Amino acid sequence: MSYDEELEAVLERQYQELLRRREELERRRKLQQLAEEAKKQEILRMILTPEARERLANLRLVRPDLAKIVEDHLVALALQGRIARQITEEELKTILAEVYERTRKEYRINIREK
Repeated sequence: MSYDEELEAVLERQYQELLRRREELERRRKLQQLAEEAKKQEILRMILTPEARERLANLRLVRPDLAKIVEDHLVALALQGRIARQITEEELKTILAEVYERTRKEYRINIREK
């Protein structure tokens, strides 16, 4: 075996090792995300009434970005101990309206005549 062949074999082993490590890190990251998502859903189950959860699920289908903001906000409030009872659908509607107003982008189109 020549020096070049040995070097190539060593480099190939190192490359394969790096790929294996990267796959392992990716697998761990996905497991961590799944665990965090499960914890978040459990907290939402505890702080929302069934009707409110259903409304949030429907919103997630239509506006996943807005639903994520609201979910993260509610979970943060729950973890801080600022939610004393379950949130009803009407209260969730109010929260959704407030968040929508804060995150809404307004587009204006100006047409200039020459």
